[in-house]
Amino acid sequence: MIRIGNASGFYGDRFAAVREMLTGGELDVLTGDYLAELTMLILGRDQLADPARGYARTFLRQLEDALGLAAERGVRVVSNAGGLNPAGLAAALRQLVDRLGLAVSVAHVEGDDLRGREAELGLDPAAPPVTANAYLGAFGIAECLRAGADVVVTGRVTDASLVVGPAAAHFGWTPADHDPLAGAVVAGHVLECGAHATGGNYAFFTEHRGAGLPGFPIAELAADGSSVITKHDGTGGAVTTGTVTAQLLYEIAGPRYAGPDVTTRFDTVLLEQAGADRVRISGVRGEPPPPEVKVGCTRLAGHRNEVTFVLTGLDIDAKAALVREQLDTALASRPPASTRWTLARTDHADAATEETASALLHCAVTDPDPDVVGRAFSGAAVELGLSSYPGFHLTAPPGRADPYGAFTDAFVRASAVPHTAVLPSGERVEIPAPGGTLPLADVAEPPLPEPPPPGPTRRVPLGTVIGARSGDKGGSANLGVWVRSERAWRWLAHALTTDAVRALLPEVADLPVRRYALSNLWAVNFVIEGLLGEGVASRARFDPQAKALGEWLRARDVDVPEVLL
Repeated sequence: MIRIGNASGFYGDRFAAVREMLTGGELDVLTGDYLAELTMLILGRDQLADPARGYARTFLRQLEDALGLAAERGVRVVSNAGGLNPAGLAAALRQLVDRLGLAVSVAHVEGDDLRGREAELGLDPAAPPVTANAYLGAFGIAECLRAGADVVVTGRVTDASLVVGPAAAHFGWTPADHDPLAGAVVAGHVLECGAHATGGNYAFFTEHRGAGLPGFPIAELAADGSSVITKHDGTGGAVTTGTVTAQLLYEIAGPRYAGPDVTTRFDTVLLEQAGADRVRISGVRGEPPPPEVKVGCTRLAGHRNEVTFVLTGLDIDAKAALVREQLDTALASRPPASTRWTLARTDHADAATEETASALLHCAVTDPDPDVVGRAFSGAAVELGLSSYPGFHLTAPPGRADPYGAFTDAFVRASAVPHTAVLPSGERVEIPAPGGTLPLADVAEPPLPEPPPPGPTRRVPLGTVIGARSGDKGGSANLGVWVRSERAWRWLAHALTTDAVRALLPEVADLPVRRYALSNLWAVNFVIEGLLGEGVASRARFDPQAKALGEWLRARDVDVPEVLL
């Protein structure tokens, strides 16, 4: 067995988690995931200002505090904190090691950065990206660990590779070991978002009230790729089949989960509660990976600004119409490229406080020219102060125009992407692309269970019986929904169709919606295309990463069979 823990799910996660995981109990490897679509743009802008930057500096500060402890306990550290500059982070870590007087070896993985090759690879050379990074696999990490590295830092690898790499090195897996690799991918997917797996952001959180701040997760991996998800004794939160299911459904699409090393069949995952805070994952099957790898590109898409008008009391719709007309008229000589209005009816009739008597009218504008959405927009909004609806005021004065980004993905031949392990000795080892590949294809829709017999129903919030977790994949949103009994699954599989989701969530009514059934998890997953515009950095909606989309769905009233209540 190899025992792999996680101490970070994003750049900005709990700083103390590294030390907490190292002092909380036994570990062989500690991982940290710092990269996301938005993070890559942030690091790209950092590097534009200073070419020596481009990595997650928080990670360096965390290891300054805890690297000696890791060395003392024999825990190896693997992280993608290298971002756009893994060689730079590795060099900074070696300086830290020398300063601390430790016997710790450092290696890194590179090759994912494809900037400068846009034309060759067909990555839209007309609009050079700020970042362009291929999602590498796990075998560069494994090569570094086999060479004796105590710390391995990478650029853009798949999140799960941080777990797959150490497992492959420990068990001697090869690229042909698809089933064990797939099992490790599932374990890595559960660990990658940190406390998500231990009760963080969990739909049924009230069942764990009093469990405290969730600890970070651990995977105990076996040679066949099966695992047990757990956490250190005495830490908060909970590890249940529910918390693990929620994370399994996070930011995936169909049953075939493609990666650079293996395509993992999520429709084969089996979960079992194996004790308090212990969930066993087994049965995972893998297939050869597709011949292409994903490339994530970020670019600066223009400038944006926003203002929120507060509308209080009576005639809310008329007040909103008035100020919209006035601001649109003021900007008519050079209107922004896009203007998006959103009215949030947060007001209540006969309210006991002014805040609960008020609605919020939000206006967001974008344009390539910062002057158009800068002072011209801000001034026009502020100048309405004495000329508009009664009770006019803003939540805050509008500011200057800010640049905003966009995310796109593309796919290129795996053989066209270098994958290099730079060992502690400085030796460079090229990791070959997988020899056998299989083009990705959708899995046929599995037979649905027999629907439950008709009976009396009661109108209740959907979340009374379903859990949900949602998130972003570029401009699309993922919405995973699950239930906790076979009887409820028979109902859910037939009741929550794509048409039902469009009806319950009017914002998605005109968008393409795909549904995938995962009967092994009593779950369905929806992919809603285009809901998030050009990705999180474009801030195209109120909830730009769709993090609360599932909670909105759970709050909608539906007719539920009484036998499920």
